[in-house]
Amino acid sequence: MEPPKDQHTPEKSSTDPPSSAYPPSGCCTNCGGPTISEPSPLASLPEMSPPPNYRPIRAPAINLPHNSQAIILSPVPHAEQVPVVSPPYQFECPVKRIHSPDDIRRFQESPSFKNFLGFVVSLSESIRGHKISDPCLVSPTVAAVVSILETLLQWIDEIPPVQMSSRYGNISFRSWHERLAQRGESLILELLPDEFKGSTIEIVPYFFDSFGNSSRIDYGTGHETNFAAWLYCLARMGVIKEEDYHGVVARVFVKYLELMRKLQMVYCLEPAGSHGVWGLDDYHFLPFIFGSSQLVDHKYMKPKSIHNDDILDNFSAEYMYLSCIAFVKKVKKGLFAEHSPLLDDISGVPNWKKVNSGLLKMYKVEVLEKVPIMQHFLFGCLIKWYHSSSLFEIFGL
Repeated sequence: MEPPKDQHTPEKSSTDPPSSAYPPSGCCTNCGGPTISEPSPLASLPEMSPPPNYRPIRAPAINLPHNSQAIILSPVPHAEQVPVVSPPYQFECPVKRIHSPDDIRRFQESPSFKNFLGFVVSLSESIRGHKISDPCLVSPTVAAVVSILETLLQWIDEIPPVQMSSRYGNISFRSWHERLAQRGESLILELLPDEFKGSTIEIVPYFFDSFGNSSRIDYGTGHETNFAAWLYCLARMGVIKEEDYHGVVARVFVKYLELMRKLQMVYCLEPAGSHGVWGLDDYHFLPFIFGSSQLVDHKYMKPKSIHNDDILDNFSAEYMYLSCIAFVKKVKKGLFAEHSPLLDDISGVPNWKKVNSGLLKMYKVEVLEKVPIMQHFLFGCLIKWYHSSSLFEIFGL
C-alpha cells in the first residue's frame, strides 16, 4: 500500500541496511563483521518505528469447541430405528453412571449411545424441508404431550416472579418446580397405556430434569437432552411411533422450546455450566439441529440469511433456526459476531446440509461426550448402562 502523499518518505541510500530484517545477531550494522555484543535494534536503525500493537478485528470466539479436530474427524451420525422393549417389563429407578472420561468411552461404545443419537437424527430427518405449520400427523400421544406442556406454561402465569435485585435466578422458579414435582407424575400417567403405567418410576426422573435445576435455578443442554431422553423412552415403549416423529418435532418440541423460553425470561434462569459453553445460544442445541434440517435445500434462504432482519421477522415463526437467531438478537446487545461468534462463523457455511451434519457431529462430541454434562444423565432399563463392551453382555449371550 502506498503511503499518504502528505507523509515524508525517506529516500533509501546504498549504505542503508536492508529494511526487510534486522542484521544477523552478533554482526556489525555497518560492515557486517562480528561484534562482541549485540547492538540495540532501535539504536542501529533510528528511522524504523516499532510495529503497532496488534488489535484483532473482533473478540476471539470464546464458544468455539476446544476439540474441534475431534468434531471434524467424527463421522456424521446416522438415523437408527428405536428398539421397542417387549414384556416382561422390568422398569427401575434410573441412576447416574458417568463419572469419568472412561465412563464416557464406555457409553459411547454401547448400543444405548448409538440408538439414542440415532433417535435424535431420525427426529431431525423427519422435519427436513418442512415448515412448522405444514400438516403432520398429530396422534393422541403427540396431542397429550402438547397438552402437558401447555399446562406447564399456564403454571408460569399462576406463579409470577418475585421482585429481586439479582440478574439471574428468580426464586419463584423453585415454586414452579415444586408444583412440577407434585403433579408431574399424574400428568404423565394420563398419556401412558395401562401396560406401561409402571414405567413412571423410570421415565418421570427424565421429565423432571428436562426443565432446569431448581436449586441452582439454571438450565442448559443437559436438561434439554433429558427431554429428548424422555421422548426416547416413550419411543422405546412404542408409545411414540416412527410416524409420530414429524409431529414430535413440529408440535411437541416447538411447544417445549416455547415453554423453556418463557421459563428463561420470566424466572431469569442462568445458563448451566460455564455460561452456556456447550449451547449455541447459552441454553439450547437441538432446535438448531432441527431448524437447520428444515432449511436443507431451501431455494432462497442460505446460512448467511440469518443476518437479514427482514427474513428473521417474516420467517422465524416457521423455522426453528431462524427463531433461535431472532431470540439471540433480542436478548443480547452489541455486534452479533462478538456475542455469538460460533453462530456467526456457521453463517459462512455454504449450505444447510453441511450446517446440519456439522451440528449433529458437534452435538455428539460437545454434549453427549462431555463429562460435565453427562455426569447427570440417568440410566435404567430403557436407556441401559453396559458395564463393559463385552459381546456377551451387549447381546445378552
